[in-house]
Amino acid sequence: MASSAQPDQLQPSPQIPHWNLATRVAFRFCFVYFGLYCLITQVLTGLMPTPPSISIPSLDTLWPMRPIIFWTAAHIFRVTHALVYLGSGSGDKTFDWVEAFCLLVFAALAAGIWSALDRRRENYVTLYKWFRLFIRFAVAGQMLAYGFAKIIPLQMPFPFLSTLLEPFGHLSPMGVLWTSIGAAPAYEIFAGSAEALGGILLIVPYTTTLGALVCLADMTNVFMLNMAYDVPVKLFSFHMILLSLFLLAPDLSRLANFFFRNRSASPSAQPPLFRTRRANRIAIAVQIVFGLFLLGMNTYAGWDGWKLYGGAPQSPLGGIWDVGQMSIDGQVRSPLLNDYDRWRRVIFESYDSPFVIFQHMDDSFASYATSINAHDKTIALTKSSDKKWKALFTYQRPTQNQLILDGQMDNHKIHIQLQLFDTEKFLLVSRGFHWIQEYPYNR
Repeated sequence: MASSAQPDQLQPSPQIPHWNLATRVAFRFCFVYFGLYCLITQVLTGLMPTPPSISIPSLDTLWPMRPIIFWTAAHIFRVTHALVYLGSGSGDKTFDWVEAFCLLVFAALAAGIWSALDRRRENYVTLYKWFRLFIRFAVAGQMLAYGFAKIIPLQMPFPFLSTLLEPFGHLSPMGVLWTSIGAAPAYEIFAGSAEALGGILLIVPYTTTLGALVCLADMTNVFMLNMAYDVPVKLFSFHMILLSLFLLAPDLSRLANFFFRNRSASPSAQPPLFRTRRANRIAIAVQIVFGLFLLGMNTYAGWDGWKLYGGAPQSPLGGIWDVGQMSIDGQVRSPLLNDYDRWRRVIFESYDSPFVIFQHMDDSFASYATSINAHDKTIALTKSSDKKWKALFTYQRPTQNQLILDGQMDNHKIHIQLQLFDTEKFLLVSRGFHWIQEYPYNR
């Protein structure tokens, strides 16, 4: 009796045209440059999302890349200052620009040597389809990471109390952008959802083209914001644009037919990963499972970050406190603008912040590390610049809106009476949203 089981069918292979010389050389260059860029920068760590409490260093900060970048900076660009490469929060450091130069030079040399040694090859279809798979998930990992940092609004938090007191003209362009987006969490969540959507679409092979288009639109907008507001992620966001274009490159002709030439778009000619349908179905399932892992880990990392920062316990003294009366060594100090030793305000952030900020009479700020003991009603201050420096206050809170501090600071006896400032007086806090507005309220 003949078996009713159907053998696994071969996947029909699309006809692969001969790659011209320019295409082959361009692929070799892109393979080396984008491959190295993804492997040695934060792109790789985006495929291994971790909570904020765990930090995985980028490979460019380790041997052999770091010595190469240092040598190039010193001998090619004549950089004499020490290169910052860790913990600055900037992606546009001298280190990063020199690194990009090194990758460009290495990719050009490697592509030239590769082209000379492998000049008879007609195409790189197999290598390309696996490299494209890697780039898909590399971009998806970054889009999900940045997307969830906005969906769970951590990247741009609501303006701090000290920021509400900062004169607008004193803010940096980046500070203006961060404050404006942080003050509108609904927009931040929307922007994050758009970025996460691009990442999710890249995970599924059938929606890669749509996902790359969404990522291209997202990252073009991000790049322009970075350029206009001097946000130090210009180099990285530009690379995300390039990687999105790399994913779109095979479909540019089809997209041009659809959008500009008024012609029908032919089906995608992208070759499958494997020859059999079963193997390709398994490959799709593995990709989706890994995509779900990225989704889950980024959600967990965002939630963990929210518990550490956004949803931190409320400070027992949280708020902006106006100094009503202040005495130093028993002498009452009048609120004179030229008295730098007198304070105008004391700011405890609403969440349990490790810092307290004093605003002087000239509106300048001084920040100190602080530890508040609500049980003993004490406030201990320290300076990061001077490990021996200490200040200690006891506090009383006769009413909810009153605070009295007594203690020692800079070898002086300090007594301060403070009044809680109503932050609802800030329009940025109290204005809210209105469907109906008879006149524009633009102040």
